[in-house]
Amino acid sequence: MIQFKVHIRKHKLLYSIILIIIIFYIFCLPRKLFPKDYSTVIYDRAGDLIGARIAVDGQWRFPEDSTVSDKFKTAIIAFEDQYFLYHPGFNPLSLFRAFRQNIKARKVVSGASTISMQVVRLYRHHKKRTVIEKGIEIVLSTRLEWGYSKNDILRLYATHAPFGGNVVGVDAASWRYFGCNAKNLSWSEVALLAVLPNSPSNIHPGKNRLHLLEKRNNLLQKLYLKGTINKEMYQLSLLEPLPIKPLSLPDICPQLTEKLKNQASGKSIKSTIKKSIQENINRIVSDYYNQIKANEIHNACVLVIEVNTGNVIAYVGNIPYQNSSVDGQAVDLIQAPRSTGSILKPLLYAAMLQEGIILSGTLIPDIPTRIAGFKPDNYDLSFDGAVPAKRALARSLNIPSVRMLQSYGIPKFQNFLQKLGMKTLVYSPDHYGLTLIVGGAEGKLWDIAGIFSGLARTLNYYNSFNRYSNNTLHMPYLTVSRSNLPLKEEFSSVATLVNAGAIWSTFEALVEVNRPDEEAGWVNLSSARKIAWKTGTSYGFRDAWAIGTTPEYVVGVWVGNADGEGRPGLTGVGAAAPLLFRVFNSLPQTSWFQKPFDELVKVAVCHQSGYKAGPYCDEIDSTYILRAGLKSDICPYHILIHLSPDGKYRVNNKCEKTDIMIHKHWFVLPPAMEWFYRRKNVFYNQLPPVKPGCLDENPLAMMELIYPTDVLKIFIPREIDGKPGKTVFEIAHRNADAIIYWHIDNEYIGSTNGIHQISIAPNTGRHQLTVVDNKGITLTRWFEVVDKN
Repeated sequence: MIQFKVHIRKHKLLYSIILIIIIFYIFCLPRKLFPKDYSTVIYDRAGDLIGARIAVDGQWRFPEDSTVSDKFKTAIIAFEDQYFLYHPGFNPLSLFRAFRQNIKARKVVSGASTISMQVVRLYRHHKKRTVIEKGIEIVLSTRLEWGYSKNDILRLYATHAPFGGNVVGVDAASWRYFGCNAKNLSWSEVALLAVLPNSPSNIHPGKNRLHLLEKRNNLLQKLYLKGTINKEMYQLSLLEPLPIKPLSLPDICPQLTEKLKNQASGKSIKSTIKKSIQENINRIVSDYYNQIKANEIHNACVLVIEVNTGNVIAYVGNIPYQNSSVDGQAVDLIQAPRSTGSILKPLLYAAMLQEGIILSGTLIPDIPTRIAGFKPDNYDLSFDGAVPAKRALARSLNIPSVRMLQSYGIPKFQNFLQKLGMKTLVYSPDHYGLTLIVGGAEGKLWDIAGIFSGLARTLNYYNSFNRYSNNTLHMPYLTVSRSNLPLKEEFSSVATLVNAGAIWSTFEALVEVNRPDEEAGWVNLSSARKIAWKTGTSYGFRDAWAIGTTPEYVVGVWVGNADGEGRPGLTGVGAAAPLLFRVFNSLPQTSWFQKPFDELVKVAVCHQSGYKAGPYCDEIDSTYILRAGLKSDICPYHILIHLSPDGKYRVNNKCEKTDIMIHKHWFVLPPAMEWFYRRKNVFYNQLPPVKPGCLDENPLAMMELIYPTDVLKIFIPREIDGKPGKTVFEIAHRNADAIIYWHIDNEYIGSTNGIHQISIAPNTGRHQLTVVDNKGITLTRWFEVVDKN
């Protein structure tokens, strides 16, 4: 031991040099040989290429694959390095043979490079060929063999070898020259790719074709003689032509490819897309564009989600295969915030059902409405007086929806939407106000379609397991790696946000939405599928929405112009719905949602009002409601009245004997609701008048102010000539023959009969309106006029 230490001290310099050489040898190669930029490559869920983007350095270089096809391994070893599986990184016999050939020819005619040495040469960026460089390659190739398996070395070569032009790697070359995956190449195609890296700058499919063909055929002959391919395969392979020029790579969903590139540039990504469905919907959207472009509508997008998995199976971010340099056709409109129109109404309906605030048939006022300066109008500018909540949703009536939101609360609804996954509501509730339900906010098709798919998934899950999972309400998945992650299931007997009963009731209401003309009569077809769907149209006809769901799929559609230009006829029903149903008709046949009986209870409801039946409701319907609906109000519109023996007058015990009175249940709406309701409902019976000389001890309101309501500020703009403008006041009266006398600040201004409207021009300031009918009934309201100018 002592002698050994003395020996080391004596030869300290020599051992230091040896140690340095060993350390250098260990670390002469970096951990990552090729820290290069790669192309972003997108595959569908079956592994088919659907899109790619070139690497930052302008090369088509696909990310490293974990495996190399057996055919390419066989061909490249046969052509480049037949002893690859046995040598330590270099082949001494080949080096000796090359040295002798070069000396004889007095120039470099053979490099004797193994595949391992070629990987090193690629890593060193093709240094100039010298004896010293060859020595470095030999040393580094042995180190490569020490640190990498033979399969890994082949993978590095297959990924980084040049294949002519800006094509690098066998995967990119397979798609550029043959339009298919490297694993699907024929022997002729594999042989061609095997010979290309040998001299890619001089020999590629674009030039020197005869020389290239000769080299390919020589390799095929070698494979035949070795018994790798049989005679028939050899002869057929010789007949295959060379590719004429590089092919364009598939790009069937460009917006999705751009989105995933921005998230994971230079990666190979397996998406959730189903290629066949994507291509079919691309054709549908392209054909549809040829129809709508005549109306100067240039953009549309479609998102299709598989409900139970949450996977996106089709992503058409804009009109496909058009000139992306004009009309905003490069914009990904699935991710673009746009005015929501009426598309959020089903979510408000579900929220109010969930809390028992309304039942599906509850009558909602549909009368002229102005709230804090906001005056909503229905699409057709008409009024129903009162309409069942589910019909208001199916018909997308704005006024009932605004009144429902006012009852539910704007902050509460905004919070509900945010919890569901709507990320675009970034302002305070006051910013949106009641316009939130009719297009006053912006939403993304991605978020809204994701919300509907989450609701459908929740209902499916509950119907399958009779319980809830906390993992059903989530946004869609775009990549297989993410969607396949196992979820930690947390089960509950109570829904965290929306229960199955509210979802099912909402979807049932949405089935009743009137379909576009081409779908008219669908309910009479035995093959017709039920679809819960809703449209939306933004102010100024700028955005047309349509969302539809079945237990299997959610389809979201947006149609419009990316620059926000409105067009006549650009409505949800007219522009987006036809595309929605064409997409649904292209998908596999679907079923319908099961009724979640455990979340519902059967109760008696009033046929006319939709409320829980009270003691004075004669027509009763037995229907299923949510359990929360048990706490909702009983019918407020049915009362008990007392009539004279002939039934013509209302009476009481002050003016008529009790034993001869007729006691009757009567459906009575407030005056303003009644005014419009009776014009569209012939069955509505007005109350009989009070018998002359008989005082009504429980007088019902005989008239109601439609505009203005209560204390509010009225803005009266000036006319063109600068004079103060006028405003129209309106009153509803139960008695069609009544005469109303109008007063402002106790000054008589006129009378009306039949239709009670009067045009006035009050001065700026606070005023008192007093109206008196010909029976002496008086109504008083305060209002304030504010001059805009």
